[in-house]
Amino acid sequence: MAKVLVTGGAGFIGSHLVDALLKLGYEVRVVDNLSSGFIENIKQHFVNPCFKFIRGDLKDKNVCKKVIEDVDVVFHLAANPEVRVSVTEPRVHFNENILVTFNLLEACRRKSDVEKFIFASSSTVYGDAKVFPTPEEHVLKPISVYGASKAACEALICSYAHLYGFKAAAIRYANIVGPRLRHGVIYDFIMKLKMNPNVLEVLGDGTQRKSYLYISDAIEATLLITGKLKNMFEAYNVGNEDWVTVSEIAQIVSSVLGLKPKIIFTGGTPDGRGWPGDVKFMLLSIEKIKRLGWKPKYSSREAIKLTAEALAHELSIRN
Repeated sequence: MAKVLVTGGAGFIGSHLVDALLKLGYEVRVVDNLSSGFIENIKQHFVNPCFKFIRGDLKDKNVCKKVIEDVDVVFHLAANPEVRVSVTEPRVHFNENILVTFNLLEACRRKSDVEKFIFASSSTVYGDAKVFPTPEEHVLKPISVYGASKAACEALICSYAHLYGFKAAAIRYANIVGPRLRHGVIYDFIMKLKMNPNVLEVLGDGTQRKSYLYISDAIEATLLITGKLKNMFEAYNVGNEDWVTVSEIAQIVSSVLGLKPKIIFTGGTPDGRGWPGDVKFMLLSIEKIKRLGWKPKYSSREAIKLTAEALAHELSIRN
């Protein structure tokens, strides 16, 4: 039975990945400092003898050394997920994303039995793309420190894979949504409407248009990439084939909650972004992963609606 490590395994994507790996019969070890993850996401597995949870901070090299022992595959999802932190606290992304990844890679370097290293990257590595849908070959020009940190991690992982003999993949996720989500536009809208059901404030001009992918589709893609990884390093876009404006998301979320709030567009940047560093338009080309046999089951709109319904239930908001 293969032994896998999931860093950030108590987080949104990580916990769903843990669910899937255990269901497939893997022995799963999770490390998480619970800065943005929640023990509630994984507590159902504590009785499973194939599951082990370690609360630890990967900025500590000793923690990295401990969690990597006897591991065949590393799924590295631990990171600070808030892109907006780039504006006020750039060091957070250096410490939580780049330094943590370096420490983990160093631990892998000192072990000969790590076979695969799967990294949760982001569409933000492209910045303001010039081509839509954006292929993996597009130049990386991130416009946020978050995006820059993900691009830096990709470069480190690529070099370590080639130098030290394990296979690696960078999965450039679009906006992944679904149950347990606790950040991003859908969650923000629901929390705002919970506080005031009559008014919904939208950052920017509402024309921001991006792709959204439901969590089950994202996990299926991640496992497929892991199983078919053959080269030292590969980058894969994982997203949807359509995109949705922020204004449309506001309407979908309001409808799910049975509300008709007054929508106010406010703040943002002069060119209509939600905040400095916000990528205004994002649609990834997924032709590369489709050649592996994957395609999303849910459209962006379906993913948003399903997520709003799930979060409304989780956060005890009723129509």
